[in-house]
Amino acid sequence: MKKPVLLLLIAATQAFAAAPRELAQAYAAEASRQAPGFKASPQRGAEFYAKRFAVSDKMPACTACHTDSPARPGQHAVTGKAIKPLAPRAEAARFSDPAKVEKWFRRNCTEVLGRECSAAEKADFIAFVSEGL
Repeated sequence: MKKPVLLLLIAATQAFAAAPRELAQAYAAEASRQAPGFKASPQRGAEFYAKRFAVSDKMPACTACHTDSPARPGQHAVTGKAIKPLAPRAEAARFSDPAKVEKWFRRNCTEVLGRECSAAEKADFIAFVSEGL
């Protein structure tokens, strides 16, 4: 009886690890339709994460709420609400639900960038926060 439970846990862990990669691949495929040859870049993702857009005084960059390290928990700059780490290696459920990922990209990109993020920006961002997967 213990063996099936262990197999289910292993499968669930592998599914969580695959989800960010699959999402990044889907965004990269969309971006490559717009710009042939596009490849997601963790380096561009890191630059995007740290970039100050200054659309909002309280949330000028991702780091305003999520700290300098996506592996650490953050705190919403306006509400003070605790935010779990962005990095899937620190928060296994991160990037596991495509609908939630889209919801939060739409909300956060609009607040920080003043517009929705492009598919390329999303692919780069996920590549950055998922390094080591």
